[in-house]
Amino acid sequence: MKARVYRDILKRKLVVEKETELQVYRYLSRNTVLPVRTRVMAQLALANTDKNAFPTAVRNRCLETGRGRGVMSDWRLCRFQFRLKALKGDLSGVQKASW
Repeated sequence: MKARVYRDILKRKLVVEKETELQVYRYLSRNTVLPVRTRVMAQLALANTDKNAFPTAVRNRCLETGRGRGVMSDWRLCRFQFRLKALKGDLSGVQKASW
């Protein structure tokens, strides 16, 4: 497995783990009823969170090649690998169009 794919998998796991924690911090920092000190502490906690814990760090990558462009998100394959697997018949429900 390529290093980029491995890093992407680790980022996806981290995003899932930290999702509720980040939602709590966002709610606390945006709630105007709370005291200013509490809101600032929540903002600092958000700022000190690992950058890979945010969903924007995740990028769709091909599982076969690690390519980051031209990825079909339903199958998580780049366009070329998708074509090769579809022609071989490895993808169920996908066949070459003919008319």
